[in-house]
Amino acid sequence: MKTKSIGLVSVLFLLFLVLTSASSVQEKLTFEGVYDGKEDYGYNFMGVNNDGDEYTMTFQNIEEGVLKSVNLNSDQLIGTKFSVTYTTKIEKVKDEDGYEEDIETNTIVAIKKL
Repeated sequence: MKTKSIGLVSVLFLLFLVLTSASSVQEKLTFEGVYDGKEDYGYNFMGVNNDGDEYTMTFQNIEEGVLKSVNLNSDQLIGTKFSVTYTTKIEKVKDEDGYEEDIETNTIVAIKKL
């Protein structure tokens, strides 16, 4: 009986570890667009959707190693087309009226000049 209990606890513990680590994995997405410059709120790129309409994609963060390889803080790269790999994190915050809203933060994890 003691062996079954230890086995059950071990399986439950492993299951817990797998589920908690899997929830922290973020899906990496890819975007192609032309660099439009850096503002206080992030790095802007112009993209074109399937209907042919232009839109702005903003990335609030960039990994330090990526920024060292491609200096997006420089105006020299404005107008350059890139393939950007990024992750998105959504946080729920309450506004001053107590309503919840989603805050989306996009982080560049890789970038390639096209």
